Amino acid sequence: MTQTLKCISPIDGSVFVERPLLTMEQANDAVARAKAAQKEWAARPLQDRIDLVMAGVAKVGEMNDVIVPELAKQMGRPVRYGGEFSGFNERASYMASIAKEALAPLNVEETDDFKRYIAREPYGLVLVVAPWNYPFMTAINTVAPALISGNAVLLKHASQTPLVGERMAEAFHAAGIPEDVFQNVFLGHDTTSDLIAGKNFGFVNFTGSVGGGIAMEKAAAGTFTGIGLELGGKDPGYVMEDANLDAAVATLIDGAMFNSGQCCCGIERIYVVESLFDDFVKKAVEIVNGYKLGDPLDPETTLGPMAHVRFAQEVRDQTAEAIAVGAKPLIDPANFPEDNGGAYLMPQILVNVDHSMRVMRDESFGPVVGIMPVKDDAEAIALMNDSEFGLTASLWTNDVDRAEAIGHQLETGTVFMNRADYVDPGLCWTGCKNTGRGGGLSVIGYHNLTRPKSYHLKKAL
Repeated sequence: MTQTLKCISPIDGSVFVERPLLTMEQANDAVARAKAAQKEWAARPLQDRIDLVMAGVAKVGEMNDVIVPELAKQMGRPVRYGGEFSGFNERASYMASIAKEALAPLNVEETDDFKRYIAREPYGLVLVVAPWNYPFMTAINTVAPALISGNAVLLKHASQTPLVGERMAEAFHAAGIPEDVFQNVFLGHDTTSDLIAGKNFGFVNFTGSVGGGIAMEKAAAGTFTGIGLELGGKDPGYVMEDANLDAAVATLIDGAMFNSGQCCCGIERIYVVESLFDDFVKKAVEIVNGYKLGDPLDPETTLGPMAHVRFAQEVRDQTAEAIAVGAKPLIDPANFPEDNGGAYLMPQILVNVDHSMRVMRDESFGPVVGIMPVKDDAEAIALMNDSEFGLTASLWTNDVDRAEAIGHQLETGTVFMNRADYVDPGLCWTGCKNTGRGGGLSVIGYHNLTRPKSYHLKKAL
């Protein structure tokens, strides 16, 4: 019997999309076709590959009016925000602009006696396993540089957003990228693991849960397959006494609540110097009480449902546990009657919290944030580092030197000053601890999607 993937819409709990999963035989066939097509693709001039990828990106943009409501129905983001094309295009455009420099040989010697250099070669076939929360932007982080550098790509998207891979494949193929070079595939977990264990990929990039990352590493054990992992996060914000308070509150609360808190680098805990704590909390509550929870297809909605009922229940559980041991909730449930115990989840701000509570330790990935007062930088640094995760940290001060000094002591992949919840394509997107390893975007992203090959050419004697 054919196994299927089902996308349950968080809007009403109905089955929105259903697709058959590939059998192992079909998956192996997709791999074989990709590997056969990759050689000709890699042999094309680099500029041709750049032009084709950017043409595919543009065609995704042409679909935006269709894509935006599709995203709302698949994972719940309100249509008022217009989808992901701006970031999708920004990231692809930047990676296209640096491709020639990033992939250029590193020349070591060119003399009458020797020519020595290090070239970058594509791995061959790259598997991209993308998440549902920002399904277009997270996918393009790897898809664009992988294709531009000469790899073929299999894209396996999350079951919550199955139409995303189909839209990308439709656009890229219409732009002229060969169908076997970029394939959208629907794979079960076992089939995915078996393909990795079978040494079918030169590189695998996975964005998702810590458990999913562990499964990827186990599947790749002994294959020497390169793996990039962006996993969980519990990103902190720290507001110092010289911060622009209004900007800090607006940015950090937006970073905590946007997309119903379902952001890889969203703000999940906030530390505020004691002298600003009360004012920060008051302003934060005012902002959150102004949100409108509801149908994401309604242009007035600012918070849609979480992508799945079980995700919302995890946030409810963390919040209830914290309140039971002394945390104080500041948002009145009466302001958000749409929270019916299902996927629609009201936002919440908690004070009187500490790190004994799961809501301050475990990834919440929802619209809740705990706020704690701190005495000084040393206390803030200790609390920010008191986490199994390390993706980003957001520092709020007017002193660049102070921010850099604190940043040197933080166990994170990115340090922000006076901003948060943003992926800069010019910088390496990376993390440490249980957030994973590897790095996407920037020059480093290209280097992680290619392998070095050294040429030591001794000229005629």
